Amino acid sequence: MVNYAQRTDHLRAEGAYFVLAQAQALEAEGKDILHFEIGQPDIDTYERVAQAGIEAIRAGHTRYNPPAGIPELREIIAEVVSRRTGWFVNIDQVVISPGAKPNLFFPTLALVEPGDEVLYPDPGFPSYAAMIGVAGGVPVPVPLVEKSNFSFNLETFDQLISSRTRLIILNSPGNPTGGVMPLSDLEHIADLAMKYDCWVISDEIYSRIHYLEGEVPSIASLPGMADRTILVDGFSKTYAMTGWRLGYGVMQAELARRVMLLATHAYGCTAHFTQYAGLEALSGSQTEVGAMLIRYRQRRDRLVSGLNNLPGVSCELPQGAFYAFPNIQETGVSSKELAESILNEAGVALLPGTAFGPGGEGYLRLSYATSLEQIDHALERLTTFFAN
Repeated sequence: MVNYAQRTDHLRAEGAYFVLAQAQALEAEGKDILHFEIGQPDIDTYERVAQAGIEAIRAGHTRYNPPAGIPELREIIAEVVSRRTGWFVNIDQVVISPGAKPNLFFPTLALVEPGDEVLYPDPGFPSYAAMIGVAGGVPVPVPLVEKSNFSFNLETFDQLISSRTRLIILNSPGNPTGGVMPLSDLEHIADLAMKYDCWVISDEIYSRIHYLEGEVPSIASLPGMADRTILVDGFSKTYAMTGWRLGYGVMQAELARRVMLLATHAYGCTAHFTQYAGLEALSGSQTEVGAMLIRYRQRRDRLVSGLNNLPGVSCELPQGAFYAFPNIQETGVSSKELAESILNEAGVALLPGTAFGPGGEGYLRLSYATSLEQIDHALERLTTFFAN
């Protein structure tokens, strides 16, 4: 019998990929399935960005490059983050990565000792609990409050944080809820992070996808937080570059050096040509992003309105990302059972809230990164399903 290292025992597949496989199996049987399970923009990478990547390949940018990324891209990221947050960022604080996940995982590995506690949102992105466990930390879920736009339950947060807390993970706008944490909540969290000398990972991958006036508030912009915050972002959602695998982290310079060393020994460097595509994404016109947000707002409004017309279903209007997170508690059916029934009987693939942690019980998640036609079609099927 093989004895495997215990650090992988807790790992599970992401629910979205599991449901996608189920949906594709049904499609292979000839069934028509509408896909609302995967959080991926339904458009191709913007033409100017894709062309920059193609031109980079033709120019020979297909070689090894610095583990922290090419200087040109790191420099513009420093400028963008400084402008958005008011946090003055130097190039040596920026680490480019293949996707955003390494800049979630590696700072956790660099900071968390076995037995350290890490607070994270529940429901939340499944990789948070996974990376805490791999680092040997103790996962401490913080429940989210639906009526507070799915921000932290601050009363519970105050009870959970302690001298044992090493790291706090935030995600705003959030997956799976679409919630945006208000500035007052971030100020409360920042005060306690400084009191207990905690680090904060602020996952801001959806920071450009929101429906508020002005910018989404970032905890990195608050007094005293620059030297204890790891801001994580990427290109997948905003620029429809999911398959390009390009993300970045911004953090205190010494931590960035350690994360860069982990990158050196894990994957060496991020693909050269993808970084030139990222450079074009950030430096070029942002008109496509604005147009995309208009479409997402229309889709959000259409989907949430339709969900609120279903018996036993209520859905808060998400302020960011491209997810609806309807409450189905009045149906009296578990999230997993209802999601499976909807897939098999209505042909709509969506996720149970429990795919994002125990706190997701009583909810479903639907991605509205799809067309209005598909949304209308899904609502017709759901209306029939719930009526029956």
